[in-house]
Formats: sequence, structure tokens, C-alpha cells
Amino acid sequence: MSNKLEALLGHLSKNEFDKHYKENKPFHIEGLDKSLSELKEIGFLKSLDDLLNFWPTQVEAMLPGICDEANTKIIDSNEARDSFKEGMSLLFNDANNLSPVLSNWVESLIFELGLSRMTYGRNLIYATPASKGNAPHFDQNINFVLQLHGEKKWWVAPNTHVENPLTRHVIGQPIDPELESYAPEMPSSFPENSEEFTLKAGSMLFVPRGAWHKTEAITDALSLNFTFSSPSWIDVLSAALRGRLAMSKDWRETADFVSDPSRQDEAMIKLDQLLSELAQDVSHWNAKDILGATEGQG
Repeated sequence: MSNKLEALLGHLSKNEFDKHYKENKPFHIEGLDKSLSELKEIGFLKSLDDLLNFWPTQVEAMLPGICDEANTKIIDSNEARDSFKEGMSLLFNDANNLSPVLSNWVESLIFELGLSRMTYGRNLIYATPASKGNAPHFDQNINFVLQLHGEKKWWVAPNTHVENPLTRHVIGQPIDPELESYAPEMPSSFPENSEEFTLKAGSMLFVPRGAWHKTEAITDALSLNFTFSSPSWIDVLSAALRGRLAMSKDWRETADFVSDPSRQDEAMIKLDQLLSELAQDVSHWNAKDILGATEGQG
């Protein structure tokens, strides 16, 4: 199996990438045409016309106003062609499900990056008309953006408003309730301390998890994203804990009477008993046990 991460990194060493990754810093690599030749040979990635002629499922067209995935309409590929001409950006979801080559890249990168087996990896394809782009936002995932055709500007800024967000946020839009619980204030404008990158065909941009970013196409542009939503330690522990508790007939019982004031005391006594037993069990857990449950290690 060829090293897919090495193909994406170009002249950047694995140690240099690890430093960027750990410090949540973006980086831009140019001249990847040769190392990405396998991807360039995929028929539906040769042009937007080829993509629209091939695409068998629906497409998301970004509506006027907030140009974002949260403000789209679902259309077929024939309508998408007209929508693009009218200035709407297009989003093609889960392209890896339609290409064995892309699927292999996604699975290989999850392994090479050392991500959890619980990681949700996929390919997104963005078609952006000239002068259009995405509204400023951050994502809860990490992104490798490959510019296939055209040119596109990116602005990426560190997120000083929240560390390690569990969901995305678009500036000017309502805050997700869970996000608001630990990050109640969001900016009204894009941070000034951003880096600017110009992506040309054959270049790649790494966008760290949680980094603020926005885009604007210089020409009509087509890009391929490798997007990885990896579990947090919360998710890893929750998955292992559920697997452990599912082995107990007592934990599998229906949570009866929890909303009935006249019988809630009975429910609380039951839950306190279960929690007491769990506390004794968890005191013997360690990282090896937990990762053994989620990653098959140990």
C-alpha cells in the first residue's frame, strides 16, 4: 500500500506535519500533481462537466445570503449545472462512496494519521463560481483540501474563542446549544490575524480542527476535501463505557419513573446503587482497557 499521507505532504516531513497538527497550524503545499496522479485519473474529477455528467445522487446548492452548508437546497445534477451558472456554489457529499480509489485513500489516511477506528472520514467536492466562497466559520473536523481546477483564496485564523469545539459554527448564525454551554460568546466578524493562502491546481491546504476560515474563488474552482471527524476523549470513553454497561442486565433495565414525582425517589435509589457499583468498577480501568474496547488494542 502506497503512503497516501506522504503523497499529500509533498516536501513536508512527517515530523513537520506532526508539529503543525499538534499546534493546530495550517500549511500549504504546491506542486503535488505527480504524487496525486492517482486522484487526477478519476474520471469524474477531470472537470465540473465530467462530475455533473457522472454524479448519480443529489447535490447541495448554496443559496444566496449566507453561503454555507447550513443554507442549501437539494437538487439533481441537471439543475446543479444551471445553479452554478447563476452563481451558486455546489457541494457533492461522500464522493468516496462512489469511487474505490477515494475510499482506499480515506481508509489509508485514517490509519496513517493514527486516528481512531471510530473516525468518520469522507470526501467532499466543492464547485465554486468565480468571486463566490464560503462564509467564515470553523469546523469540528480536520481537512485536507486539494485544489483540482481553478484558483481559490483561503483565509485561516487561530480560534481564540473556543478550544477543541465539538461542533461547527458560522459567524453571525445561532450557536449550537451544546457549543454555547462551554463557549457562550462568538465573534461578529472574522478575526484579523489570519493567514492568506492561494490554492492553484495541484496544491493542498491543511485546515486544522476548529480553525476559523473563509474562502473566495478567483476563477471557477473545483476542490476535493478529505475530511475526518474523529472522536474526542469524551466519545472514546462513552463508547467504551456503553460497551461495558451493556453487559449488565441491571444497566439494561428501562429507566422507569424518572419523570414521575410520586415515584422518582425509587428511580434515584436505583440509579445511585448502579453508580456506586460503577465507581468501584471504573477505579480499576486504565487507558489500555478503554482503547482495547474502541480500537481493538491490548
